[in-house]
Parts: sequence; structure tokens; C-alpha cells
Amino acid sequence: MSTKTFASQADLEDKKVSFTRLSDNAYAYTAEGDPNTGIIIGDDSVMVIDTQATPAMAADVIRRIREVTDKPIRYVVLSHYHAVRVLGASAYGADHIIASRDTYDLIVERGEQDKASEIGRFPRLFRNVESVPAGMTWPTITFQGAMSIWLGKLEVQLLQLGRGHTKGDTVAWIPSQRILFSGDLVEFDATPYAGDAYFQDWPATLDRLAALQPAALVPGRGAALTNPEQVAAGLAGTRSFIADMWSAVKAAADAGKDLNSVYKDVYARLQPKYGKWVIFDHCMPFDVTRCYDEATQYPDPRVWTAERDRQMWETLEN
Repeated sequence: MSTKTFASQADLEDKKVSFTRLSDNAYAYTAEGDPNTGIIIGDDSVMVIDTQATPAMAADVIRRIREVTDKPIRYVVLSHYHAVRVLGASAYGADHIIASRDTYDLIVERGEQDKASEIGRFPRLFRNVESVPAGMTWPTITFQGAMSIWLGKLEVQLLQLGRGHTKGDTVAWIPSQRILFSGDLVEFDATPYAGDAYFQDWPATLDRLAALQPAALVPGRGAALTNPEQVAAGLAGTRSFIADMWSAVKAAADAGKDLNSVYKDVYARLQPKYGKWVIFDHCMPFDVTRCYDEATQYPDPRVWTAERDRQMWETLEN
């Protein structure tokens, strides 16, 4: 019997890019469910939040930025450590790459393995992988909890509001305009990848995001949310997926079912509600595996390697 390949390996069609203006200072680079990039233009410089998978893909972001400003790109912010969001960083020539200390620690612990596994999962996003410099993308500044970056008189707050998608999740917040860049803590019409998640923490973290009362929000994947009603829908959709996954997996694990049985049960339960979201088929084996781990014996996510990816996929999808 032939092995079913990752759902994402069949996804080779280029996506339509949108460059959405949220204010005089804030833009969202989105592409039909691919990883998003946020742009903040201050008085004297530009900040980019998440960089795309390769410098070749980042070049299109830079082209869009240059259509609206010639100010230098001084800051790159990594919302978390996943390769698909950080390996384009070198293209921007930024003075500073900023991440949470928790994200830095994750890069030390598992960055190389994560890089290898993600390149194997997403051939289209890593089509020009030879443009990535050798080695990891390392932050030059780290912080814990909160820090402010001033782009002239424009304040951008970088906040850790709790664990969810990873233990290092960072959001960027423009308090004067109530615009939030959430990274993968929030998705919109896109399936949350939860292979490195903390399912029991994630809902409370989303509550802290909601407490900021964003007027607009750039999710990790999906279209920019440009009013409070859309923001609420994005938060609610992400929260419901995480809660539904946890309750279904926890109940099955508590009943003594093995991972294969849990996967089939949970896929059947969630597919009618979420199956139309992008990367649903790709994410589900990783999400259920991590959720089952958390519900049984692994409070912290285990490292994904290319080999573990393949073994997991073969076990659950064949």
C-alpha cells in the first residue's frame, strides 16, 4: 500500500496576495490561508511581523512595502519560532530581530529539527529554499512579558499574553489605534496548527487578546479582520476549534482509546464544522497527536523531526 503524502505536498498552486491597509501605519500581507506578514510604518522606520518562509517569498512583501514607503525596515518581529514564518528574515536587512525569550529557547532546543520537518511538509512555501542562509534565524533582542518599540512617536507594544500556539507566542499591538497582530494565536477560516500547542492554556490566552478590544486584527492565516465584529469572529472560531479538539480528544483518551482510534473519531467529529478551513487535512494529524500527548503524558510538546512527521502521518493516514 502506498503511503499517503502530507496534504500540503499536493498544494502547489500559487495563492492570490492581498495587501490590506488598516491605518496610515498598519498593513496586512495575506495570501489565501498562507502565513501572513504584518507591516507597521512609523515616523522614521518600518517594522515587519513574521517574515515568510524564504527570502525569495519575502521579496514580494518588500516590493509591496516599497509601494507605500521608502523608510528603512529596521525591525523584524518573530511572533514565534516556526520555520515557515522566520526563514525569510535575512531579506529585510533589518537592524534588529526581536523575539520572546521563550521563542529564543525554543530555537535553541528544536529549531534545526523544526526547520527540517517544515521544509518537508510545505514544498510550495519552501520552493526557493536555497535562498535561505545556512543556519537558523537568531533574534538579536529578546524580552520577557512586554516591551515597547518606538517608531518615532508611534508606540508598538510586543506582548506575551500566554501560551497557546507555542510557549513563546508574541503579539504586536498598536495601542493608539487598537490594531493587533496576533501571529498564529488567531486564525480566520484557516485551521490552527497545534502540533506545538498548549491546549489547556490557549483559550485563556485568547481571552487576554480579546480584553485588548482590538478594532482590527491580523491573524496568522486568513484575511485581515478590519472591524470589531470580524475580530470577534476570528477569536471565536479559533477558540471553538481548540475547545472542540481538546474536549473530544480528552474524552477519548480518558476512555482508554489509542491514538489511531482517537484520530478517526475526532476527525469525523470536527470535519463537518471545520473541514472547509484551509490546511484542515494537513493539520489534523499533528493537532490530534499533540492534543493526545497533552491529555495523556506530555505536558510540553515533543520535538517534531522529519522522521517523526513521516511516522506519525503513516500511522494515522494509512
